[in-house]
Amino acid sequence: MPNRLTHETSPYLLQHADNPVDWWPWSPEAFEEARRRNVPVLLSVGYSSCHWCHVMAHESFEDEATAAFVNEHFVAVKVDREERPDVDAVYMEAVQAATGQGGWPMTVFLTPDAAPFYFGTYFPPEPRHGMPSFPEVLDGVRAAWADRRDEVDQVAARIVEDLASRSLAHGGKGLPGEEELAGALLGLTREYDAARGGFGGAPKFPPSMVLEFLLRHHARTGSEGALQMASDTCEAMARGGIYDQLGGGFARYSVDRAWVVPHFEKMLYDNALLCRVYAHLWKATGSDLARRVALETADFMVRELRTPEGGFASALDADSDDGTGRHVEGAYYAWTPAQLAEVLGAEDAALAAVHYGVTEEGTFEHGSSVLQLPQEAGPADAGRIASIRARLHAARERRERPGRDDKVVAAWNGLAVAALAETGALFDRPDLVERATEAADLLVRLHLDESARLTRTSKDGRAGGNAGVLEDYADVAEGFLALAAVTGEGAWLEFAGFLLDGVLARFTAEDGALYDTAHDAETLIRRPQDPTDNATPSGWTAAAGALLSYAAHTGSQPHRAAAEAALGVVKALGPRAPRFIGWGLAVAEALLDGPREIAVVGAAGDPAFQELRRTALRATTPGAVVAAGAPGSEEFPLLRDRPLVAGAPAAYVCRHFTCDAPVTDPAELSARL
Repeated sequence: MPNRLTHETSPYLLQHADNPVDWWPWSPEAFEEARRRNVPVLLSVGYSSCHWCHVMAHESFEDEATAAFVNEHFVAVKVDREERPDVDAVYMEAVQAATGQGGWPMTVFLTPDAAPFYFGTYFPPEPRHGMPSFPEVLDGVRAAWADRRDEVDQVAARIVEDLASRSLAHGGKGLPGEEELAGALLGLTREYDAARGGFGGAPKFPPSMVLEFLLRHHARTGSEGALQMASDTCEAMARGGIYDQLGGGFARYSVDRAWVVPHFEKMLYDNALLCRVYAHLWKATGSDLARRVALETADFMVRELRTPEGGFASALDADSDDGTGRHVEGAYYAWTPAQLAEVLGAEDAALAAVHYGVTEEGTFEHGSSVLQLPQEAGPADAGRIASIRARLHAARERRERPGRDDKVVAAWNGLAVAALAETGALFDRPDLVERATEAADLLVRLHLDESARLTRTSKDGRAGGNAGVLEDYADVAEGFLALAAVTGEGAWLEFAGFLLDGVLARFTAEDGALYDTAHDAETLIRRPQDPTDNATPSGWTAAAGALLSYAAHTGSQPHRAAAEAALGVVKALGPRAPRFIGWGLAVAEALLDGPREIAVVGAAGDPAFQELRRTALRATTPGAVVAAGAPGSEEFPLLRDRPLVAGAPAAYVCRHFTCDAPVTDPAELSARL
């Protein structure tokens, strides 16, 4: 019989709607039920494309005996971390503090007052590798609740007090400067994997925000070391198994240091961020590889993740049917030599095996290999390889596809809007700009209410019930600002302003620090506040970047002051932990450069105007904002009092609305930038 999750919009929660566990969604009613029954709450947090979440669900939550025990002794609450990042963040902080590690599924036992007292992540159905079984954990918690209740309450009170007393080193009013950014670069150099690209060891994640910082640092200072780290890392990822060599797009991370074997789930946010990074790398270097990967990643997002409503779905699963009825991680993507021969014939299969690194031993599991691209095809084989790739992709399309999480997350769609708009503009792909515009239209129509408050998620054209968090406001504003620059439509600048005014009014503390939830959001045991990047830019530094860009567009001092106040944390953390505050460092680069404000005036149909505009958009200048349109346009403050020059289109390069002499020659504009 379906449980209470039946009416939710989250695909992850809906996956559990037919479990024998009597799940509740996160709600006051669930905790009231725990109070009424005087039982603890079992909180299980995960997301739809999480491999180990699926494993624990199959092993435990679908098991009738385990479910019966849970239903008798607990109130079970299931949370989609992508819908409720605030709930996830608060309890993950407690899990990491107590155990030294975290991950999903996250399993936490709470009092009816939502205070945590026992923690874990995945628990197996029987004892394994020193881990207790899930039934043992459940019985132990039940016994403690029944027999040692005072002790449980004391533990819970201590944990809540410890979380509440934690203070964040905000960094004061100082701004990050040359010293801090140079220190961050030095720190990254020490952790850089010169042999394989990237930072640190396995598992190795795409360092999207750090790469953006390195590209901006090179643009501002000319540092060849920064560019080399960014370029080599991008090439290593693009040639590795973490990149889908047939269909484009990146997997979540590599389980090894050399980018060979990925964890196969594909997330919208990774691909949006990396699409933008490769487009920016192309601006810096003209690399054909960077151009190809940027466009293939954009096409992947449109082809695989676009929803019927015009937004972008959250993720593709790692698992799919391997042809025998078993759901196996990577089954959709891996190949054996025999499978190559079946599709291509012996001669082309031999060439494909060499070109894509497919071996008899395999690089993955059961003799299968993840496709890589050790080197580009030579001129003699280029046509053959193109045919091989197309045939393999067509054959793979006939395999069972991985499941898709169709929920539309506001923040991640904001990142996708920015990536598609910029990539479309850089590579003369108006269709990508159109897809970005459609996604932005959906965000305005479905996620943004009349008081400029954002809803976090939607699915199938229906808005969810969860309020947007700081990253939603910041990343959607970022997407709108990019779209304003690319399309010349001032409405997007206005919408960004509405959202950023909301950041100032509802997320900002008196000292300039930022909270992840609004002042009037649901009260949790701790108000989440984290300036460090995770898989996406932190809401804190993403907001700083959007505020800075908006101030550059409009001359608004309150928005610039808020951006500068927020960047104090980068001064504090940048030299000490640069891998974890990469977006903040990238925003600091923009601040040190101005950022530059580029106003291009002219008639839309004039080729000279379009060439100046294209040159402005291709500038590598960190965080530069571009406004293009008719002289004196009321939609863009940057265009006011910026006349044509002798009747010809012109470009003005400014800082703080103080401009150099206008130029009419694209080559001269490029030199200034």
